[in-house]
Amino acid sequence: MSTRQRERDEADPAVPGPAEPAVAAPAEPGQTRSDQAEPTQATPVETGQVEAGTVEAGRPAGDAGEPTPADGPEQGESRNSEDRWSRFAPAPEPVPGRARRLATRVGRFTVHEWTLACLGGLVLAVVMTWPTLADPRHTLPRDLGDPTLVTWMLAWSGHALRTDPSQLWHSNAFFPEPYSFAFTESLIGYAPFGMIGTGPEDATLRYNIIFVLSHALAFIGAYALVRQLGAGRTGATLAAVAFVYAPWRLAQTGHLHVISTGGIVLSLAMLARGHGWSLREGYRPARRRAGWVVAGWLVAAWQVTVGIGISVPFAYVLALAAVVAAVGWLVRGRPVVGWRVLAADVAGGGIFAATCLLVAQPYLKVLELHPYAQRDAGDVALFSSPLRGFFVAPPDSLVWGDLHEPARALLPWHPEMTLLPGFALYGIAAAGLVFSVWRIHVRLLLAAGVLITIALGMGTMLGGDGRPGYLTLHDHVYGWDALRTPGRLVMWTTLLLGVLAAGAVCAFLERARELTAGRVPSGPGPLLRLASLVPLVLVLVEGTNQTPHEQVAPAPAALRSVTGPMLVLPSDGYFDMTVMLWSTDRFVPMVNGGSSFTPARQAEARRLSHTFPDAESVARLRDLGVRTVVLLPERAAGTPWQHAAAIPVDGLGITREEVAGAVVFRLDP
Repeated sequence: MSTRQRERDEADPAVPGPAEPAVAAPAEPGQTRSDQAEPTQATPVETGQVEAGTVEAGRPAGDAGEPTPADGPEQGESRNSEDRWSRFAPAPEPVPGRARRLATRVGRFTVHEWTLACLGGLVLAVVMTWPTLADPRHTLPRDLGDPTLVTWMLAWSGHALRTDPSQLWHSNAFFPEPYSFAFTESLIGYAPFGMIGTGPEDATLRYNIIFVLSHALAFIGAYALVRQLGAGRTGATLAAVAFVYAPWRLAQTGHLHVISTGGIVLSLAMLARGHGWSLREGYRPARRRAGWVVAGWLVAAWQVTVGIGISVPFAYVLALAAVVAAVGWLVRGRPVVGWRVLAADVAGGGIFAATCLLVAQPYLKVLELHPYAQRDAGDVALFSSPLRGFFVAPPDSLVWGDLHEPARALLPWHPEMTLLPGFALYGIAAAGLVFSVWRIHVRLLLAAGVLITIALGMGTMLGGDGRPGYLTLHDHVYGWDALRTPGRLVMWTTLLLGVLAAGAVCAFLERARELTAGRVPSGPGPLLRLASLVPLVLVLVEGTNQTPHEQVAPAPAALRSVTGPMLVLPSDGYFDMTVMLWSTDRFVPMVNGGSSFTPARQAEARRLSHTFPDAESVARLRDLGVRTVVLLPERAAGTPWQHAAAIPVDGLGITREEVAGAVVFRLDP
């Protein structure tokens, strides 16, 4: 190479160096051939060059005068260069197999927010209701009154569906009364659980499992609702914990139909999501989903079947929401709703309304047969709480139970008047009025809702007679007269307080992120993150319980073999609930039964049985269709039946024998 050519190469870096073969340049004027770089001598076969117009390896050559991919450096030399640099390239990504892809999907599902929310809600329910699952086949939470009755109801509905669904509303208890399953809340929405297992132990296990699951469902529903409204994960968790584990709920431990509120909040969350609406962002048409709308209405319909008492206000809340949505639609200039969402509302709302009517029919029939079962203003007054009840905890509260004993003594009927949502919740919600992610008008509306629900929850204690107030609804709103316990509206008070509190927590976290945005790494540090959990811990601690768990007595052996219809003595409204649980192995028809009212024929049978066995009581029991009377001597002590086993039965047309510690009387037809 000439000196001039070398200088040109050094001055122009674009000219390839020795490691990259160069193509010979044409001779410049005045320059001889010997001054040029000598091209590499190679045959067309060695360089891969072909004549213009020919095709190599199925690829057309370039146009005349233009180099083709085969022109240029020697092919072998180029390959060596590529091989040399390829050593420094990253290894190719392996293609995952089917098992690897499945494992990845399972891993993503496991750490998904909603998976963690469901698992967390379930674990929290087990811990916060402990020791319910410590001995679930032999103990019941709170007492052996209403929990025992509900245990029987869950078993009967499953038995009826499994054997003869047409007899669902005509249970084995309260013989010979028809529609006896509608004498109290039926909880038929849980009937599929009742189809699994038989007998008292399985029935007790079933109740305890549903009891725990009802807390988990309420947590998941409340979390989903507050997240849909626009709160963050921490704020939604706080609101859900406050909703499910408020101290007042501990007073309702024995009322599964009252604490089964998960369907309410879950359906509201689904409906809000399906309509693309949130408190924080308003109406977002792009996020409408008709499927979520249908699901929300179906869950709402199911909720009616597990608790009519709490579902009547829920139905009117849905109606009020529909009216507000219609007004908002008109005010905003009639934005497009979408025919699919509208059709989903019409179909889902129709299913909900039809469910309400179907479930109400047997209860209306009961009122027709037993008019004295109707709740009046006097019943409402009996269970109406003064304002101080909203600051008193039930005895089952671990934190406040013993401390509030003097305050409970001032309440006329504290089991339904200890309505404390939680002092921590009150405080955080108050902070949410002034510092929140919710807009000011939203906060004011939430606060107004809290005040209205408290006023309604006071029943007749508001204004002296509850008018205007709860009794106004009782007198003029269809279905409201079926409710006799105003204080249970505290559920809505707690939910609204939880939404306010979630706004405050979310605002705190957002402010913390703003202040720490310039840090490396950015975001709140461990202390700030722990501080955001303090409200959650306070609310959770207030919800801890010291609920007693009663041992369920085993069924007497005599009841496993007797035929019915029967009457078990002693008989009263409380002990009959245990007898109903004992009947879940065979569901023998019996006069015994406990409910919110006493049918006239059952009251007569109990009164006459005080002198059993005598001619009058035997004759009347025969007229009712009773064929067997079982006396339990160990439970009859101190009752009118304590001497029944020794009274002569000659001439009465009955036989008496001892069976496994019980005395069995058989009445001949």
